[in-house]
Amino acid sequence: MGGVGEEMRVLESREWYIASYAPQGVPNSDHLKIRTAKLSLALNSIPERHVVLETLFLSVDPYLRSRMTGREDGLYLPQFNLNEVIIAFGVGRVIKSNDTNYSEGDIVISPVTPLAEYCVASSQSITRKIDPHCGISTPEYISLLGVPGFAAWVGIEVIADPKPGSNVFISAAAGGVGMYAGQLAKLKGCRVIGSTGSDEKVRLIKEEFGYDDAFNYHKEKDFDAALSKYFPNGIDVYLDNVGGRMLEAVLNHVNKHAKIPLCGMISEYNKVWTEREGVRNLLNLVGKEVHMQGFMLGSYMDRFGDFAKEMEGHLKHGKIGSKIKIFHGIDKFLESLGSLFTSCNIGKVVIQVKE
Repeated sequence: MGGVGEEMRVLESREWYIASYAPQGVPNSDHLKIRTAKLSLALNSIPERHVVLETLFLSVDPYLRSRMTGREDGLYLPQFNLNEVIIAFGVGRVIKSNDTNYSEGDIVISPVTPLAEYCVASSQSITRKIDPHCGISTPEYISLLGVPGFAAWVGIEVIADPKPGSNVFISAAAGGVGMYAGQLAKLKGCRVIGSTGSDEKVRLIKEEFGYDDAFNYHKEKDFDAALSKYFPNGIDVYLDNVGGRMLEAVLNHVNKHAKIPLCGMISEYNKVWTEREGVRNLLNLVGKEVHMQGFMLGSYMDRFGDFAKEMEGHLKHGKIGSKIKIFHGIDKFLESLGSLFTSCNIGKVVIQVKE
């Protein structure tokens, strides 16, 4: 009878969905809500080539905010549908399988993991099976080896490809992307300066991530003057994570043939486009023959294997470090998302859903 009971077991799973769009500002409990859904473990209720996952970790990234506005005004990803479960990169444990390639207990990664405690997932959506005993902590697969690490790697290694001795500037330098981008540039022999939102973060990126120097943009409010001080010989590479006034200031300090990978513009995500900061000195791109390029990770998936191999090597040899902020419990999603838009957050934000 034990087997029958297992087959008939129904799980209750808390999940987050969008009740209403948030055109501007940080989404709150009026926009994002949590509900309880039921999920059957009966094998005949699981479609072929699908598995039931118990969610272990969820990645909380700024791009999620851009999918909650209800607007299609130049934001780069489609909007989430109202009343549907939000999806993100996640790590899960297989607890039931209707696919011979996956067994109960397998730990897997999927870029379309529902923000839920449990889910039924197509095995085609799984990008990787990982060994939890290989010496790499599980959260690193959605941090250093996930979206932030890949974004940093594409921006620095593929698009910028700076020469040794280049002057590199990283904004949001203590964030998920910035902390890795600066370390990658240092490994290439560059002089690296970062901007961040607190004195604690300035200390962190200098002492733990090897930045040559850094400044607190809340104190150095005249960005143009700050960049004159920290880059007396100009900027060769700027990995942009914030946009707005910082990007405009950088364009006054770029060297000829500088490269500017545009990774994100977090200072502008919570504004409608007519209220975003304009950049008035784009003419500098012409005179200095600057290469400024936006990029989406989906266009570089053919390089993911190279990225993973290189970054795993750096991690195992202690050449790159991480800072991961873990929120515990699915109910912490709203709080964790809000933390991305404050100066209090350090490193990569993840939610640990289950042990």
